[in-house]
Amino acid sequence: MKFVSIVIGSKSDYEVMKSCSDTLEAFGVSYEMIISSAHRSPERTKEYIITAEKKGAQVFIAAAGMAAHLAGVLSSKTVKPIIGVPMSASALSGIDALLSTVQMPAGMPVATVAIGKAGAINSAYLAMQILALDNEELAIKLKEDRIAKAKKVEMDSMEIETIISL
Repeated sequence: MKFVSIVIGSKSDYEVMKSCSDTLEAFGVSYEMIISSAHRSPERTKEYIITAEKKGAQVFIAAAGMAAHLAGVLSSKTVKPIIGVPMSASALSGIDALLSTVQMPAGMPVATVAIGKAGAINSAYLAMQILALDNEELAIKLKEDRIAKAKKVEMDSMEIETIISL
């Protein structure tokens, strides 16, 4: 079964990354989420990647703060797409995690999204866009979602214009 693998570096990342899993659930996309640290449990992380690929993981999402090496470790162990979500876990408000996630050596790509909740949600959308390359049903759901979002902006705009003209 094809699914998205969400790997979080610590339990403290769960509340933010729940936005990612909620987004996948809203579209009916299968996922699993585990806690595994690039630094504190490197062997667990390596073993998990192998196991997840055998079970059908198509895309990996890695959420980590501070040094944020988790996405890089995943990238070094698989050729599946990796999406890194920098977490705001330090005095630098996630800038350290952003730089650690985005600055990968050539040939070891990690797609990097925004810090925190917006990044968690966008990681789910990016994972679904990757899956939609060969899943027409999911592609249609994503297109319908974009149309609904555009309509909401139009409705909000009309509401504001009405208030302003009064």
